[in-house]
Amino acid sequence: MITSIKNETIKNIIKLKQKKYRDENNLFLIEGFHLVEEARKNRCIEKIITTLDESFEEETIYVSKEVMNKLAFTKTPQPIMAICQKKLSQDVSYEQSRYLLLDRLQDPGNIGTILRTALAFGYHHILISKDSVDLYNDKVIRATQGALFQLQISIVDLKEEIIKLQKEGVHIYATALKNAKEISKFKGEERMAFVMGNEGNGVSDEIIDLADGTLYIPIDSIESLNVAIAASIVMYQFKDRK
Repeated sequence: MITSIKNETIKNIIKLKQKKYRDENNLFLIEGFHLVEEARKNRCIEKIITTLDESFEEETIYVSKEVMNKLAFTKTPQPIMAICQKKLSQDVSYEQSRYLLLDRLQDPGNIGTILRTALAFGYHHILISKDSVDLYNDKVIRATQGALFQLQISIVDLKEEIIKLQKEGVHIYATALKNAKEISKFKGEERMAFVMGNEGNGVSDEIIDLADGTLYIPIDSIESLNVAIAASIVMYQFKDRK
């Protein structure tokens, strides 16, 4: 059992809390029984970290509660964490009927909630712009509740991929107010992709110019909806009903 936070192995694990080291090592940390089980199903666990006196199928690092408190992201951590391998796909599948594109989102909770909702509504391929918040931020991971491990997610140049999707017969619709059609009055099409924009600035003008059209959600009393809520409404409205 490791009892010191000055241990070299522990110091290297702590580094994975920083994006720089996650990218360098292609690894990330997860915390808690549920996420560990979901990661196990996805076969991406490299090592288990635990305070439990139990055996696991994966290579296991046993630590004291004091060390676990240092490694964990939460104030009252569960007795198990894992080091996982990233399984991001840079390749985009052009065979889906529904896609969700995220343009420069910065709030971890928003992206996490959107990913969880996407899985629920059958949007299995998510394209995220390179200048969005890190997908492996611990707050993103926790907000997904394990959906992260069940989706195909690609970090891409959205402008390039929109052009490629259009060539494959996918119609692109940005969520915006300019020259937009109300979602309830839009019939929808067989193959569609929806772009959700940055929390403060919305979808970029460059993306809107590339899109086949724009859609909006009519609301009362307030100026705008939270992007995760808006994405949920759009995905539900146009989920694949085949």
